[in-house]
Amino acid sequence: MKIPVNSHVFVRTVVLALGLAGAVMPSVASAQPAASTGAILTLTDALALARRNNPDLQKSLNARRTAAANARAATGALLPSLSTSFGGGYREGRQTFFQGQGFGSTNDQLSTDVGASAQMNFSMASLNDRRAVKASQEATEFDIQAAEQALRNNVTMQYLTALQQQARAQLQDTLLVTTEAQLQLAQARLQVGSGTQLDVQRAEVTHGQQRVAALNARNQTAIEIVRLYQILGMPAVLETRLDPTLPPTPTLDLQQVLDNARRDNPMLDAARTRESGARRSVASARSAYIPSLSLSASLSGFTNRYTNTDVLIQQGQAGVLSQRSSCIRSEEVRAKLGLDNNLGACQALAFSPADEQAIRDSQGKYPFDFTRNPYSLSASFSLPIFNGFRREQQIEQASVQQRNAQHDVRLQELRISADVTAAYLQLNNAQQTVALQEENVRTARTALSLAQERYRVGAISIVDLVQARGDYERAETDRITAVYDVQRAFAALENAVGRPLR
Repeated sequence: MKIPVNSHVFVRTVVLALGLAGAVMPSVASAQPAASTGAILTLTDALALARRNNPDLQKSLNARRTAAANARAATGALLPSLSTSFGGGYREGRQTFFQGQGFGSTNDQLSTDVGASAQMNFSMASLNDRRAVKASQEATEFDIQAAEQALRNNVTMQYLTALQQQARAQLQDTLLVTTEAQLQLAQARLQVGSGTQLDVQRAEVTHGQQRVAALNARNQTAIEIVRLYQILGMPAVLETRLDPTLPPTPTLDLQQVLDNARRDNPMLDAARTRESGARRSVASARSAYIPSLSLSASLSGFTNRYTNTDVLIQQGQAGVLSQRSSCIRSEEVRAKLGLDNNLGACQALAFSPADEQAIRDSQGKYPFDFTRNPYSLSASFSLPIFNGFRREQQIEQASVQQRNAQHDVRLQELRISADVTAAYLQLNNAQQTVALQEENVRTARTALSLAQERYRVGAISIVDLVQARGDYERAETDRITAVYDVQRAFAALENAVGRPLR
C-alpha cells in the first residue's frame, strides 16, 4: 500500500491523540496543583487564619470579657463597698440675718472636707446570684467553643467547595487538551481523505465549547477562593492554590459517636450549664424569705481657714482687750466691796506675739490637716413581711425559666441525636457512592480509549467520539463530586458531634 506524502502528519496526530487520551486517565481530584501558580493554602492553615481573623468569632470571644466582668461584679456583691469623698468650698464673708439677728463670719472662708464609708450587705440571694452568674460564664465558654466549631465547619465546607471546583477546573483543562487532539486528528483525517469537513467543524465546535467550559471553571474556582477568604476574614489572594491532600476518614461506630456527642457537644453543655444557672436563680428568688444583714461604717474630717488672717488677729486682740476690761471692772467692784481682788492679774492680760503666731499657725492647717468628726457604725437585719406578692411572682418566673431550660436541654439532646445519626448515614452513603463512581470512571475511561482508537481507523464518526468524551467527563465530574461529598459528610458529622473526630 502506498502511503500519501502527508500521511506522516496523520500518524503524528494519532500518536498525540492516544497520548493525550492517557492524560485524562489519572484521578483529577488527587492531582497536585502547579507550584508556579501561587502559594498553597492547606486546610490547617485556613482554620488557623480563620480563628485569628474571622469577625464573627472575634465577636463571640468578646462575650468572654463581658461574662468575666459579670462574674467579678457578682463576687464583688459579697465584699464591702468602699467610697471616699473629698471636697472644698468657699463662703463669702457676709453675715446671714434671721429674725433680725446676724449669723456667720464677716471674713471670707475656705474649707475642705474628707470622708470615707464602707457598707456590706449579706444575703443568701447574693450567694445564689453569684453561682448563677458563674454558671452563665461557663455557658459562655461553651458558646465560644460552639462558635469555633461552627467556624471550623464553615471553613471546611467552603474549602472543600473551592477544592472541588479546583479539581473540576483541572479536569476541564485536561479535557481541553483532549478536544484539541481530537480536532487535530479530524484535520489529519481530512487531509488523508478518510475524514470529512463536517467532522472537522464538529471537532472545532467541541473544542470551542471546551475552551469556554475551562474558562468558566477557572473563574468559578477564583470565586470560591474569594468566598473562602471572606470566611477567613482576610482580603482574597486570587493566586492561592488549595492543597488537595486531605486526611482519610476514619472508621466510626455510630453508638460511640453518639456517646461522644452527648458527652462533649458544646451546645448541649451550654444548655446544661444554663439549666444549672436557672436552678440557682430559683434558689435566689426563694432567698427573699430569709433575712438579710447590712453593715456600714463612716469616718469624716474637716479643715478650714479664713482668707484674711489680720481680721482674726484683730478679733483676737479685741477679745483680749474686752476680757481685760471685764476683769478690771469685776476686780474694782470687789475692791469697793472690801473683798479680796487680783487687779494686777487683770493688767497682765495682753495679746502677745505668741497668740498672734498661734492664730497664723491655725490657718496654716488648710487644706490637708483635718479635724476628725465622730465615726459611726451600724448594723441591721431586714426581712420583708409582705410586698404585694412580688416575691411569689419572682419565684414563679424563675421556676418557669428553669423548666424552659430543662426543655432546651432535651431539645438539644434530640437534635444532636438526629443530626449525628443523619450525618453518619450520609457519610456511609457517600463512601459507597465513591466506590460506584470510581467504577463508572474506569468504564468511561475504557470506552473513551476505545472510541479514540475506532475513530482513528474510521470505524465511528466524530459524533460518537464526542459522545464518549462527554460520558467520561460526566463520570469524572460525578466521581469528583462523590469524593468531596465524603469529606463534606464527615465535616457535617464532626459539626453535629461538636468536636473534631480525627
